[in-house]
Amino acid sequence: MTTHIKVENVSKIFGPKPKSVIPMVKEGMSKAEILKKTNHTVGVYNASFDIKKGEVFVIMGLSGSGKSTLIRCFNLLNKPTDGSIFIDDEDITKHNKEQLKKVRQEKIAMVFQHFGLFNHRTILANVEYGLEIRNFSKEERREIALKNIETVGLKGYEDKYPDELSGGMQQRVGLARALTNDPDILLMDEPFSALDPLIRREMQLELLDIQERLQKTIIFITHDVNEAFKIGDRVAVMKDGHVEQVGTPEEIIATPANDYISEFIKDIDRSKVFQASHIMTKPNALVSMKDGLNVAVREMKENGISSVFVVERGRHIKGIVTIDDAIKGIKEQKSLEDIVRTDITIVKEEEYINDLIPKALESMFPLAVVNEENKLIGYILRVHVLSGLTSDDVDESDEYHG
Repeated sequence: MTTHIKVENVSKIFGPKPKSVIPMVKEGMSKAEILKKTNHTVGVYNASFDIKKGEVFVIMGLSGSGKSTLIRCFNLLNKPTDGSIFIDDEDITKHNKEQLKKVRQEKIAMVFQHFGLFNHRTILANVEYGLEIRNFSKEERREIALKNIETVGLKGYEDKYPDELSGGMQQRVGLARALTNDPDILLMDEPFSALDPLIRREMQLELLDIQERLQKTIIFITHDVNEAFKIGDRVAVMKDGHVEQVGTPEEIIATPANDYISEFIKDIDRSKVFQASHIMTKPNALVSMKDGLNVAVREMKENGISSVFVVERGRHIKGIVTIDDAIKGIKEQKSLEDIVRTDITIVKEEEYINDLIPKALESMFPLAVVNEENKLIGYILRVHVLSGLTSDDVDESDEYHG
């Protein structure tokens, strides 16, 4: 993935003489001390990171951490006191008014926490507003707006008004309006925080579905660690204006940068962060139909396992055979095809642990993990699911595994 946005040493200080405060921050003076001494507020200090093209980059932190201040630097609603922001290798902090207007109209769109809709305009009129001020023809903006209304699942609501829709539907309108300008970058400042939990979860999934189709670069702000780790490809954690750590959800959980990060993530629901690919074991032994029962028994004995997966050409899974069934089959002069069990549970590598729990409990055998080509790439035991939740070592000697 290529770098789309580069943030270099960005600071934002609020007050009459913001640059005069930079040396104080460099000397290690706290945000509270600076406010008391100078009446200036440190919003962001010395933030540096890259954002990849097509990435969902989440900026997470508690109230007052600087996350909302930072996201407004990307479209210069907050002009940085110091530092640079490069979009497609152009430093937008150096842009003049006309250049900045072009970036805001064509490259960046923002979705607000409280929707920001015009109550006197219909849904269609709200969504096409950005194209209207860019002087698109009525026919062209209507066509584009209707397409994006359908994208967010609101087809049929074009003539309604915002106050006739639920909160979740209003946020869909805000998203459609942002998408209508076909921006490269979407800025989303706690867009789902005003929604009730059920609608919030629906909107998170909707956003991921839309992102899979459109592949925008999304900068998403939240104070909810579970939301951040659910939707973010990578996450930046902020505290008191400083970026404490940047990494994938898995990296942050596995290697927190400091005690603050450890405390921040202690209540994370791991079942909604880790996927099958994170907890699976790669199979050391596999057999194919042509190998026969004696080969299957030998593979199980040599690898110290009590069952083995049976695959076809291309490692497409056919089923599983247990040591007991194989030995019995040899005595009864049966073939591998006669005794292979097909009542196995197959899961995709991107499925979350939360969704695997009921499957693991219901299955007699290990879960077979396949990739998008349906090629067997691993297996998961019940104990693997538990270890994914607790990170504790577990004994898997009493379970079938392949």
